[in-house]
Amino acid sequence: MQTQVTQIDLLRDILPEEIFNYFTLEKVEQQEGNLHFYLEEINTLPAEFSGRRLESNGFHAESVIRDFPLRGKPTYLHVRRRRWLDLDSKEAVSRNWEAVAKGTGYTQDFAFFLNELIEFIPYYRTLS
Repeated sequence: MQTQVTQIDLLRDILPEEIFNYFTLEKVEQQEGNLHFYLEEINTLPAEFSGRRLESNGFHAESVIRDFPLRGKPTYLHVRRRRWLDLDSKEAVSRNWEAVAKGTGYTQDFAFFLNELIEFIPYYRTLS
């Protein structure tokens, strides 16, 4: 039995899985041979702050994360993370989102792939 694949189904197979749990895809652009996906965090209160009175309070500055190239085109995720204001303490809080591999500008999956590739290549060879 065949089923029709929608654009969203295809994007779910291409983009990191956690994207669709926390973000909406606002737009996709191709600029100078690069793919740019613009993502905005969904306005749902983080579980780690349950029991606190929070209200949406805008966004942090956009972060740009490099992901797997698609069909040889460098791919970038432009992420706008939401912040909330705790109405009692007046503290600004955000979801703990760890999709970016520490010390890199890459998604965890892409950083893992590169790490595995580099460990596989003998030390005397360079990546080209």
